[in-house]
Amino acid sequence: MNERRSKYLSIIVPVYNEEESIPYLHERLEHILSQQSFTYEIIYIDDGSSDSTFKQLNQLVEHDEHVRIVRFRRNFGQTAAMAAGVAYSQGEILVFMDGDLQNDPIDIPRLIEKIEEGYDVVSGWRKDRQDAQWSRKFPSQLANQLISQVTGVHLHDYGCTLKAYRHEVFRHIHLYGEMHRFIPAYAALAGARITELAVTHHARQFGKSKYGISRVVRVLLDLTTLKFLGSFGKKPLYAFGIPGLTSLGLGISTGLYALGRTVLPSQQHRQRSPLFPTALLFTSFGLLSIFSGLIAELLTRTYHETQDKPIYVVKQIHPDQGKTMPLIEQQTHNQEQTKTQKNGQKEIASSH
Repeated sequence: MNERRSKYLSIIVPVYNEEESIPYLHERLEHILSQQSFTYEIIYIDDGSSDSTFKQLNQLVEHDEHVRIVRFRRNFGQTAAMAAGVAYSQGEILVFMDGDLQNDPIDIPRLIEKIEEGYDVVSGWRKDRQDAQWSRKFPSQLANQLISQVTGVHLHDYGCTLKAYRHEVFRHIHLYGEMHRFIPAYAALAGARITELAVTHHARQFGKSKYGISRVVRVLLDLTTLKFLGSFGKKPLYAFGIPGLTSLGLGISTGLYALGRTVLPSQQHRQRSPLFPTALLFTSFGLLSIFSGLIAELLTRTYHETQDKPIYVVKQIHPDQGKTMPLIEQQTHNQEQTKTQKNGQKEIASSH
């Protein structure tokens, strides 16, 4: 992969069975981007299309040197397509957009202007959304409010694909599952500056939406994962330990109360009391939670220590330290140099 150049823009477009939209979309993209001063590339991610989408994309490659295609063997979903777009992009600024003509390329320069103002993420807001009210817009509004409250990153439209990012944002984000709609929230966890911009939204002209009501369940599960990672990703014992200690305290208190009732002669029908089983249940749950938290702590520390992953994100070092590197990187670098020297000595010895 070539070294990223300043003011190099990557437009990343996941497509799935959009054969009718591709020619019109690319014509609009080419018209807008050709008027800009920056260098650009357009990366189409064919997410396992079963129609003639790939054929249409191949025709674009033959006539436009800015076009690149990443083709999946099967349909892996939008998150995977966006992750591939990031991996194969060369731009300093990444712009994601849908391939169904509902996002308008005319908004791309406005997104870039916001990035140049110093923001790391510019999220599109379909303020005048051209979709069905009850089946699309209303559930989306509820989801946006819920996600904003849980994550603390207040955006009107998490579901809008049209967003611009600095490439460096993705150094600290690895996409899995259906995480693409939560990228701004994950970026905020790494300290990114985020803003929102109202963008144009068109009614769908061809085909039909690839999203169904089943995505509601996936959103809730992914939101649970995001909340856990954001609040307890580096201290999981707090997530398990607090309810564990609470449950353990309730179990011990209930057990002592039940024991006290057994020694009081005035109490009747004590053998049928549910207090002892309840105390045992609370105590068992508390102990299991605490031990689960300890195991999670070990896994978290193993994850960070074995992969040399820091628990912080550095934005800038001032003044620039040049070749100075953290101690652990120095040790790794020295080990690699020593290993290279030994291999070189072996090769010299074998040649003699």
